[in-house]
Amino acid sequence: MAKRHVEDRKANGKEDPTRVNERFGEASQPRPDGLLVWFHAASVGESLSILELVRRLGDKRKDLNFLITTGTVTSANLMAGRLPKKALHQFVPVDVRPFVRRFLEHWKPDLAVWTESEIWPALMYEASAADIPMVLINARISKTTSEGWRWFPGFAKSLLRRFSFVLAQDDVTAKNLRRLGVKRDRIEVTGTLKEGSAALPHDEAERMRFAAQLSGRPVWLAASTHPGEEEMVAKAHKQAARAAQRLLLIIAPRHPERGPEIAKKLRADGWDIAVRSEGETPDAATQIYLADTLGEMGLWYRIAPVSFLGGSLVEIGGHNPFEPAALGSAIIHGPHVFKVADIYERLAEVGATVEVKSINDLVRAVGQVLSPDKAASMAHAAWEISSSGAEVTDRALELLVSYLPQDTTADAQGAA
Repeated sequence: MAKRHVEDRKANGKEDPTRVNERFGEASQPRPDGLLVWFHAASVGESLSILELVRRLGDKRKDLNFLITTGTVTSANLMAGRLPKKALHQFVPVDVRPFVRRFLEHWKPDLAVWTESEIWPALMYEASAADIPMVLINARISKTTSEGWRWFPGFAKSLLRRFSFVLAQDDVTAKNLRRLGVKRDRIEVTGTLKEGSAALPHDEAERMRFAAQLSGRPVWLAASTHPGEEEMVAKAHKQAARAAQRLLLIIAPRHPERGPEIAKKLRADGWDIAVRSEGETPDAATQIYLADTLGEMGLWYRIAPVSFLGGSLVEIGGHNPFEPAALGSAIIHGPHVFKVADIYERLAEVGATVEVKSINDLVRAVGQVLSPDKAASMAHAAWEISSSGAEVTDRALELLVSYLPQDTTADAQGAA
């Protein structure tokens, strides 16, 4: 049944056909010698949030190797160009015990680090049975998820007590986890790990080249958009462009593979567009630039002084606003940000964001925020909030080191 499910996903383009056996616990790479720390993240956002932590842990402990597992093709493609030193990526096995055992027997991790709400029973039970210490960081469990777990109190308690320690994003998560059976002395509220993430990378030569092509044109960005949102931001752009001459909209969809579909719809609606994946660049006539490539969000946030952050005008739950905040882009968002509500609340308190609920709201917000003074003040406020959370990564780093064997290579070097 599990194999049939994976094969169906492969047929639908949701699995990498060259690596599908990893989903059955069959490793595609050898295990590196020495200590191995295994990080599991769900998809793009979660995997990006741990990269700075992995990098700093590697800097602190030169004797460590890292395995990062995720479950989506998009996250795997992104990891390929972002992995820190001595780190490798594998797809997480389907949560079936034979596959999980095969995975663990090969990798034999010395520490397992879980992120956010990614909890898989077979993986947890088998890792615990193999005496692998398990830590949950950046934990986030909503009231709805918590209530669902409470239908199975014995199962939840049996599962969650296997964590050696939990770092929770907020008080609500900590309270929910305690109700589900995590002991009070094994949980700590630290805030979100995404606050301590390094700024998204970019190619500075490409930024300068692209900025020169814009020739001073005003620009705004619709980032991490989902189906339905591209149409809404395009309609808003049509109205906003009446007040801001030569205004350019950059659309960077959350899933770049949707590029051809988005381009077809925009062209059918009469837009003059240029498509990044086709090697096109915007000229004076371009109205919308479709940035349908992976790994370039750092470039677009640096180019655009104003960003609408997607997954928020449709009921996705929002995406990490610290990414544009850290790069000086003022933030506009829709009402559906329940996944990152605590972060948006903090940003709203200092006037760093504007919430919109309709296309007309979005038009007004773009017009207001495009003012250089307004954009600068919002971006500065957002940057101050985003840069204040490095201690979250510091605490996670300290915790993980405490569950690792002593660094014998450092002792040997000191003795030498």
